[in-house]
This record gives sequence, C-alpha cells and structure tokens, in this order.
Amino acid sequence: MNKTILVTASVLGLLSIILGAFGAHALKELLPFESQQTFETGVRYQMYHALLLLFVGSTTLIGPKTKKVIYYLVVIGLLFFSGSIYGLATNELSSFNFKTIGFITPIGGLSLIFAWLFIFIDFIKISFKKPI
Repeated sequence: MNKTILVTASVLGLLSIILGAFGAHALKELLPFESQQTFETGVRYQMYHALLLLFVGSTTLIGPKTKKVIYYLVVIGLLFFSGSIYGLATNELSSFNFKTIGFITPIGGLSLIFAWLFIFIDFIKISFKKPI
C-alpha cells in the first residue's frame, strides 16, 4: 500500500504543477481574475494533499489500516473538491454547466477533513515509552 500511496502522491504533485502552470499562463487571458483565483485554490489543495500522501506513504507512525483509509479519503476528496473547483472555475469555457455538480465540492472538503482527523487519531494513540 505504501508504494501505491507514494506513486499517487507523485502523480498528484506532478499534475498540480502542470495545472498550476496551465492556470497561470493559458487561462490568464480566458478567465476573470476571480475564476483564476478559484482555480488556484484547487491546485493549492491538490499540492497540499500530495505532500500529505508523501508523508503518509513514508511514515511508520500511522498504521496500515489507517493509511488505507486516509489514502481513499484523500483521493476521493481531491476528485470531488479540487476536481469540481477546476470545473467551476472554467465553467464559462465549457458547454457543460459545472454548477450542477457544485454540491460535491463540500463533500470533497469533508473527505479531506476526515483524512486529517484519522491522522490526528492515530497520532493520539501513539505511546512513547520513557527511557529508564
């Protein structure tokens, strides 16, 4: 599972750099400033969570079952949160009205929140033995 998490993190990081550059350059002339800022929010959250997955996939502080749960919460959360934000920000460039699926944005955000909550709970469970 660690390899899957790390590979996914790498792909998400790579895509956030590509999407960030696309948003900063290609969309600059096509979208109003507010839409560009919205697009950038999606990119930022994607990168934050790519870095989170790099940590999760490489640490022993989080148990294997929790890693799996976090992985799925982050992937689904990013698809719903960042994915819908990308669509909403570029809505005027598409023939599809992304506002009809805008309700999934907070579902994705909630999924990301739960991923962090699971990390928090696993950290609380850690017992450090005092040296004698």
